[in-house]
Amino acid sequence: MAISKQSLRVCDKGHKYYKSSDCPVCPICEQERKPEKGFLSLLSAPARRALENNRITSLEQLSNFSEVEILRFHGLGPSSLPKLRTALQEKGLSFKN
Repeated sequence: MAISKQSLRVCDKGHKYYKSSDCPVCPICEQERKPEKGFLSLLSAPARRALENNRITSLEQLSNFSEVEILRFHGLGPSSLPKLRTALQEKGLSFKN
């Protein structure tokens, strides 16, 4: 098994963190910008970014997409779907068929 080598990085805000991947996202900045409420607060950072990168920031916008379309977004996997379904149902909405 290969040992992953982590490198020290510093983000634009001066946060220091270690990462072994090429991902440029600062985990400290991501935690600071995580919403405290709403359906986006239920998701992991990659899933939240996937929706935000596709300009989906409301449940009404989300309801314009099918589950298949949502799963095509990089960073959003099947484990996020139950959370999204529940949030939609609570507002009387659903994914597009």
